Amino acid sequence: MQSPAPASARRWHWLPQSLLGRLSLVMVFGVLLTQLVGSAIWTTQQRAKAEVEATTASQYLAHSASSAIRFFRSLPPNYRTVLIQQFREMGGTRFFVQANNAVVPITPIEPQALAQSVLNKVGNTLKSDLPQYPEFHVAFAWPDQLTTSADGTRISDLPESWVQHILLIKPEPAPVLVIQTELEPGNWLYLAALMPNPYFLKGNDPLSFDRLVLQGLSLAAVLLLSIMVVRWITRPLAALSDAAEAFGKGEHTPALPETGSREFINTARAFSAMRQRIQGYLEDRERLFISISHDLRTPITRLKLRSELLDDDVLRSEFEEDLDDLDMMVKGALQFVKDSDIHENPTEVRLDPLIRRLVRSAHLAKHNVKFEESGISVRGKPLALKRAIGNLLDNALFYGERAEISVQATDGLVIIQVRDHGPGVPEDAFPSLFDPYVRLIHGREQNEGGMGLGLGIARSVIEAHGGSLTLENHPEGGLNAIITLPD
Repeated sequence: MQSPAPASARRWHWLPQSLLGRLSLVMVFGVLLTQLVGSAIWTTQQRAKAEVEATTASQYLAHSASSAIRFFRSLPPNYRTVLIQQFREMGGTRFFVQANNAVVPITPIEPQALAQSVLNKVGNTLKSDLPQYPEFHVAFAWPDQLTTSADGTRISDLPESWVQHILLIKPEPAPVLVIQTELEPGNWLYLAALMPNPYFLKGNDPLSFDRLVLQGLSLAAVLLLSIMVVRWITRPLAALSDAAEAFGKGEHTPALPETGSREFINTARAFSAMRQRIQGYLEDRERLFISISHDLRTPITRLKLRSELLDDDVLRSEFEEDLDDLDMMVKGALQFVKDSDIHENPTEVRLDPLIRRLVRSAHLAKHNVKFEESGISVRGKPLALKRAIGNLLDNALFYGERAEISVQATDGLVIIQVRDHGPGVPEDAFPSLFDPYVRLIHGREQNEGGMGLGLGIARSVIEAHGGSLTLENHPEGGLNAIITLPD
């Protein structure tokens, strides 16, 4: 059974499993973080610059307003209206001027830090320039909501020639600075003007549509190029991984192309050299065992013939028993080497006919085997799979009263279970069950001719198919062998 994943692995389970996914995630996170930090620094600098520019401009505008207030204060009240009308007809003045008998209620714009800083600067400058005036009403208002008199007359109700050279009403309105102060009791002066930079508030917005579009396009371009570069880098690694997996399963794969970066070319050459060395070692191992088996058969046969010449029956029997064991060990070693490395091409294997042939052979030998067909197929080597499942079935029939074989598919895996109804296996014996020549006591009693190689061969075959073989005691008794193969 698989051991549970460590806590650190479970904590990062949301990370992509592929190198392409992880590098792409790092690149995306890095670009986003750079954009956010850069935007934050740029916004801070822009706000500081905008505040300095706006407060300087507001001070200049406040001085101009102070001069206008002094000028209108110096005129007789009756003459002010005539002069204001002349200003309107002339056009081109800085302020829109209105004389009222009371303060006009103003609908202010939504609160903003920069606008409030400008209002505070204008108010303080006016009080500094005109300390004798009791109060000043200073506010920003949008043109469509700006009233000019106590009767509710709005800027939009006035003739266009009065305001077209003073205020921006269309196509894109700008906030209007309104200053009101009482010249004499019952006589209020109303001044409306634009800031030197009419759109100073919009220039201070870091989340304006234009900036968001520009940052979005630059971010998309950087991410696209980053992902393309990462994919270009990781594609050779994926080819190397596929080649290593295929080689581990004994499949023949063409040589890796020596193209790409210098590091990958060196890795491809090292992998090809390693594959050739390992293949040579495997071939040498097989030839070695065949040679040993062939060379040992002759002296073993001679010793058997010579043992027949011994007069002592007991001694002759002991010699023959030792020679039989030696002959069996040589055959078993050769069988283990050859059976664990069956050279076949992978193909689509239908499990039902394969297992049905094994079950039919067991029934002919008067064994009790239960199997239900599933209609499931896997990709693998037919003879190797038959050998692996056959070894497990032989163990189940030798060491248990009867056997059951089941096949099911779940979560992209094919699970084959071979269960016997024998005494099971002690827990402390599980780690050594796959070792060659290891046989438990009740196994030696049931099958004296066995050599303890079946489980090792089966596991080697299953692992060569990218699967796993686990053994466990069944809750209802007996041993359960579980084969897990990729679908």
